[in-house]
Order: sequence, then C-alpha cells, then structure tokens
Amino acid sequence: MSWDVPEGWSSKKIDKELGRVANDFESKVERGEVLSKREEKEKAAAEKVAAENDRTVKQYIEEVYMPEKSVAFAENTRDSYSRNFACHIIPVIGDVLIKDVTTQQLRSLLVDFQASGKSHASCIKLYNILNSLFDYAETGGAVPFNPVSKKIRPKASKDEDTEPESENAMSASELNYVLDCVQKEPLKWQAYINLVADTGLRRGEACGIQWEDVDFDRKEVRIVRNAQYSKSKGVYVTTIKNKQKRTVDIGDQTVELLKRLQKSEESKKSQWVFTRRGSPDVMFPTSPTQYFHKFGDRYHIEDFHPHMLRHTSASIAITHGADVASVADRLGHKDKSVTLRMYTHANAESRRSAGQTVRNALAEDRASKKSEN
Repeated sequence: MSWDVPEGWSSKKIDKELGRVANDFESKVERGEVLSKREEKEKAAAEKVAAENDRTVKQYIEEVYMPEKSVAFAENTRDSYSRNFACHIIPVIGDVLIKDVTTQQLRSLLVDFQASGKSHASCIKLYNILNSLFDYAETGGAVPFNPVSKKIRPKASKDEDTEPESENAMSASELNYVLDCVQKEPLKWQAYINLVADTGLRRGEACGIQWEDVDFDRKEVRIVRNAQYSKSKGVYVTTIKNKQKRTVDIGDQTVELLKRLQKSEESKKSQWVFTRRGSPDVMFPTSPTQYFHKFGDRYHIEDFHPHMLRHTSASIAITHGADVASVADRLGHKDKSVTLRMYTHANAESRRSAGQTVRNALAEDRASKKSEN
C-alpha cells in the first residue's frame, strides 16, 4: 500500500503515524483482508459467475442471452426467439434461478405446450430455443450442465399429420390447371406464379429479384437476395437462406412473361421485378401468401400457398428422374440430405418406376421367347 504524507507535518509526527498505518496494514494482511492484484481479479471473476448463477431465467435471457446472441440473429429469428421467450418460456420458468432449472421442468413445459394444440414443428422450434439457451448458459458457466436432454425432444402426436413435404405437392396435371387459371390474372401474378413453379424459389427469393438478375439471352435468373418482413423493421432485404447464391434456368413461357412485365409502365420505374401496387418499391413478401389464398378460393385449389409451388417443382423433378443433387442445388438446399428427407415420397415413386421398368423388361423377354417358340 502507499500512504500520502499530509502537508506541514513534522518528521516526528510522520514517523509516529507511519508506524500506526504500517501496523494496521500488517494486521489486515495477516487476517486475509488484503488481496494481491491477481487475487482481486480472481475474486471479481468469481463474484461475476456467482451473480450470473443467481439470475433467474428471465434475467439471464434479458441481461445475457438475448443481448449477446441477437447480434448474430437474422431479424426474423430475433423476433421468433423473443416471441417464444415472452409467450411460452418466461411465463412458465422465468422466476426460477437458471442454475436450478431441471430436465423434468423443461419436459413438463414442452408437454404442456404440445398438449395445448401446437404443431409438431412449433414444439421442435421451442425445444431448439431451450437447447440453445441452456447450451449458452453452460458454456458461460451459469449452469453446471445443459438440462435439455434429447429424451425430452417432442415426438409427433399420433393424430398429427406429419407427411413429408412431397405430400403437400401437386401433380403435373394439377400444376397445369394452376398455370391455365393464372392466365386470367394480372400480368405480375402470371409472371410470379410461372417463375416460382418453374424454379421452386422461396417466396422472399422471388420478391428479391431485380431486373439486373435476369438474363433473357441465357434464360437464367440469379438468386442473390431475399426480401423479408418483420413488425419491428418492416420490409427489408437480406442475404438468401444458407447464403447459397445460385443461378436457375427458366423456361420459354416464364421468359416471355418476364419480358412483357419489364415493358410495363410499373416496371419501367423500378429496379425490382415484383413491386408493390402503385409503387416502385420491392413487393411485400407477405403479399404472395395473401394473393395465393384468394387465388385458391377463386379456382377451388385447397390450401394454396407459395411454398406449395416450391414443393411441387421439386417433387415433379425427382419423380420424373432428376438427380437429387441437382434438385437440391436448384432449391438452394445446403445439404442434399434435406432434399431427400423432404421429398421421400417423390423418391419412392421414382423407385417404383424403376422397379416397373425391370418387370417390363422381364415381361418383354418372356413374350419374345414365346413368339420364337
């Protein structure tokens, strides 16, 4: 320690006070009341961990997890996590110390959530959010281990429809019916529906296309951005999912419709292929969903939505012999196993077709031998 000498003190007074201060300091050291700089740092770190361990789940989410993790979240992901925390997690375990949360408490939370009628996809989403939260808390030392066990991962209800995505797809005949019907619709929607059916684009990817991305000579469209919407931010443009920039080919019908759309007065004023009504701004990515519902009602197409065209494009491609790797690349799937998992039904049709080809070959051989005899 250091001791500052007061001004005007005599040497005798200084020596006397210095002896008193030194004796007092030595006594504190002996009692362990004085720490070295290293010990002070260790104590501060321990106090910080102890403070975090004394946080409730609500405090940890609001003070640690969301401020640190949301920096890397996409806007919609941030909104989704915040909504799930506020509506489904904090009301149930928000007042429990995060270090005291048990696997059984989380199991009960997930079981009650599923019993309330939530879809299997929503249950898995909540499970993944809880897993992320407690995995982060374990890494930071706020909990001794992650209580989110694989054993409590929600299973689909027996009564719930968990068909693969290909089951939600249309047949080639049904898709042709849609393309026939859309000829009666405004040019913008003719172009949009033909483009998505042709390429299997996601809703926001189609909305995010600019005219500079369309190569009419090569009959290709570059997919480099994604239009999204959130209540807090409104419409905004971000990178595409999985950051999988790609180029997709388009057919003659789609090329012709896009050319006509580009020449329209509305398109001449905008860099965007699909715009809002009466505005050069990028189309709301929610607009296609609203339009598809009305379109489905007009032409008696049940549960018609933009993703149905994506499912249909992939399903028809695989059913009719396209290799999975190419379909995955066209859809922007980072991993082709995702494509296989989503379109197992279409792949099964392809296998049945292959089996029938073998049976037909055997039948032809038998017929040929009979005719020779």
